[in-house]
Amino acid sequence: QVQLVESGGGLVQPGGSLRLSCEASRSIIVSRTNMAWYRQAPGKQRDLVAAVLSGGSTNYADSAKGRFTISRDNAQNTVYLQMNNLRIDDTAVYYCSAAAFRNTYWGQGTQVTVSS
Repeated sequence: QVQLVESGGGLVQPGGSLRLSCEASRSIIVSRTNMAWYRQAPGKQRDLVAAVLSGGSTNYADSAKGRFTISRDNAQNTVYLQMNNLRIDDTAVYYCSAAAFRNTYWGQGTQVTVSS
């Protein structure tokens, strides 16, 4: 069974930073799996923020470029999203996803609130 557990969300002021973590169960190997972070603000659709593919390449939403960095720790089987220079419009629930076994798996989400 694939399980993804996110952590690291919270309340931060504009311009601040947070690092989100997504720990995957050992049923998948993050270094061999396409992993991604999505976010969903109230009343809006869930959108891709950043992805790291099994080959190591990364891609980012335009809103995340230059501010967010996705990375993975193979030993910890964990994917991270470092978010810097946060803005109010980054407020959302952030979800980790894994594309494996011809399915997409989701974590439970972690709330990020950017407010002064």
